[in-house]
Amino acid sequence: MIVFGMVDTFERPWLLPLLALPALLLAWIWRGAQRPVALPLDHGVRADRRVLRGLLVFAECLPALLLAVAILLLCVPLATGSPVTQRKLTNIEFCVDCSGSMTAPFGEGTRYDASMAAIREFLDFREGDAFGLTFFASDVVRWCPLTRDTSAFACALPFMKPDSQRAIGGGTMIGRALINCRRVLEEQASGDRMIILVSDGQSSDLLNGANEERARELQQAGITLFCIHIGDPNIPDEIVTMARLTGGEAFVSGDPTALQSVFQRIDGMKPAEIEQVAVEYVDEFRPFCAGGMVLVLLWLLAAYGLRYVPW
Repeated sequence: MIVFGMVDTFERPWLLPLLALPALLLAWIWRGAQRPVALPLDHGVRADRRVLRGLLVFAECLPALLLAVAILLLCVPLATGSPVTQRKLTNIEFCVDCSGSMTAPFGEGTRYDASMAAIREFLDFREGDAFGLTFFASDVVRWCPLTRDTSAFACALPFMKPDSQRAIGGGTMIGRALINCRRVLEEQASGDRMIILVSDGQSSDLLNGANEERARELQQAGITLFCIHIGDPNIPDEIVTMARLTGGEAFVSGDPTALQSVFQRIDGMKPAEIEQVAVEYVDEFRPFCAGGMVLVLLWLLAAYGLRYVPW
């Protein structure tokens, strides 16, 4: 039937056996369809009214058909709706340089100020992902755990400005920071992994092949590294090599506007993916309700005179 073609399943399938009741009623009605009708005149000639007899039998079947519709409505028919999807999670760890050189003028503020402002804008592009924040200089501080609550980044601004603290030293140790970021991302059981390194300097712990070793570790952990070099137009070769070995890229940002565009390019290179997580079923009462209303209307019309009489 066309009605059942619209339905994929029932929420209460254990009630379907009740359809045997209207089926038995229909069988009883059709079995008694040939019962004789008493006539007021014996030995009279009676015309063969097959069409009328068929209409009478159909009218008697209407209550049984309405009972079947009621049972189907109690079973709660379901149809396949729109698939349930969600944004595939990407774990993004920001690794931000807090060395003394990040206090250099950059636009209307410092290199650090421009970096944090651009990061906040990047969060709008990647809404739904998990973000973590790590600061580094000579030492490393994991400031924000991976979370979807981006307000934590705004709260970090007044506390980690390079000119207001020196607890993590004034040097630039990118290799050490990347090791810590890798360990953080390896703890995540699901989702893609990405590190965005924001720095303006050269790191001594990436020389003599150490950068390639860090890149292999990131690659084995399934981590893509993107590097943003601020201020100096010349990116250190070891940083460029390290980013490309992990499938990422290194960018130069000479002004705050360019820094924002770099984050947009990163978002385009690693677009958020949508994955289907379940099939959603929705109630599909309409065809049964429409059919039931038609049966009720026919039943009412039949009640005005389409019925058996004893003469």
